[in-house]
Amino acid sequence: MNTALKHWKEAATVILAAGIKYKRSVECVWRETAGLANLPQKAAFDYKVLLLKRSGKSGFMPNACVFPGGLVEPSDFSSEWLELFKAFRHLPRFGLATVKQPQETRPPIFATDRQRLGSPIPGDVAFRICAVRETFEESGVLLVLPSEEANTLYTDEHKEKDHFVTHSALTTLSDRWDRSLIAKWRSLVLENSSNFLRMCRELECLPNIWALYEWGNWLTPAAGASLRQRRYDTAFYMCCLQDIPDTLQDQKEIQHYQWSTPPEILHSYRERKVWIASPQLYDIGRVCNFPLLSDLHDFAEQRSIEGCERCLPVILKATDCNISLLPGDSLYPEKTDSSVSTEKCLEELQKDSPNLHRIVIHNPYQSSVYINITPKYKHLPPLITSESKHDSKL
Repeated sequence: MNTALKHWKEAATVILAAGIKYKRSVECVWRETAGLANLPQKAAFDYKVLLLKRSGKSGFMPNACVFPGGLVEPSDFSSEWLELFKAFRHLPRFGLATVKQPQETRPPIFATDRQRLGSPIPGDVAFRICAVRETFEESGVLLVLPSEEANTLYTDEHKEKDHFVTHSALTTLSDRWDRSLIAKWRSLVLENSSNFLRMCRELECLPNIWALYEWGNWLTPAAGASLRQRRYDTAFYMCCLQDIPDTLQDQKEIQHYQWSTPPEILHSYRERKVWIASPQLYDIGRVCNFPLLSDLHDFAEQRSIEGCERCLPVILKATDCNISLLPGDSLYPEKTDSSVSTEKCLEELQKDSPNLHRIVIHNPYQSSVYINITPKYKHLPPLITSESKHDSKL
C-alpha cells in the first residue's frame, strides 16, 4: 500500500466477462433505438459482463452499478504470499508478462517501487490479489487456481523462452470445493480481508493473477475546491471466463448483481434503469468493439503488455453541460487538482477543440463520449455514439 498518497486511496477492479450460448437479445433493438450505430452489423454478443449495484447507504457512489473491486488492504501486500507463490517468486512480476511501456511513463500505481514501501510483493501482483479478493467478497466469484494447476501453467518451454506464464485460453473456475465451504470462507473474508490469504493457504490455491489483464487506470476527479472527498486511484483489469459462474451479492455494500451484454448495459443506462459512472460507461463502450468473447480475450491479452494511460478526468462546467476532460483533449489543463468552469456552451467548446477526448454529461443518464484522437498503448475508443452534430466519427 502506498501510504504516501495525499488525495487518493489505491484500489483495483475487474471487468468480468463470461460466455453464454448464442441468444438474440436486446442488442439489436439497442442498435436501432439508442444510436449505437458503430456496432458490427448483425452483431450478437456471446458473453455478458458483471455489474454490481452499490448500496444506497454507500459512502462512495451510492446506487451506482460498478464492476467488482475495492480498496487495497495491507494483507494484499503481505510477505506471507511469498510462500504461496514460491514456484513463481523467482520470476519477474511472479510470471506476469513484461509490459513494454517505459517505466517513466507508467502510471504511478504501477510504477511505484513497493519494496521501498516495505513490501516484497510487486504492485502488479498485489493489485491483482486485491481484485480477486474483492470480486470474491462482493459477488462470490472465486478466481483462484488449485496450486498444482497453477504450477503447470509455467512449463519448461516457458522457462526457456518467455520467462512469464501464458494463459491463452478462456478462464475456467475450479469446482474442487463445495458451495458450503466457499460460503464459509467468504463470510470469513468479509469479516477480515486477511482471511483471504489464510483461505488460499488452507485450500491450497492461488489467486489467478495470470487471468487478469491490465486494462486501464482511472482516478477520481476533483468535484470542487475541496480535496477531502473520497478519491481513488484504481487499476482496471479484464478477465474472460468461459461460463457465467454462480454469483451472489453480499447484502452489505452490494444490493444486486446483473450479468448483461454490453449493449444491454448501455440500453438500460439510457432507459434510466441503471446508473453507471463515467469510467464504467467508457469501458463498457470499449468492450462493445468485441461481440465475440474470444476476440475480447485475445485483444485484452495482447494489448495488456503495451501498458496503459493514467486517466484523471478534469471536470469543465460549461453553460449547458458538464464535460469530463480526458488526457489528450485540447482543453485538458496542466493543473488537474480542481474543476474548472467557462461561460461557453458545448457547441462553442467543440468548435474550439481540434483534439477531442471527453465525456459530455447532460444529466446522470445522458452522457456521450467524443474522441477523435488515437488511444495510447494500442487501446480502442469506446463505441458510444454522441447525440449531436458534433459526434466524433468513431
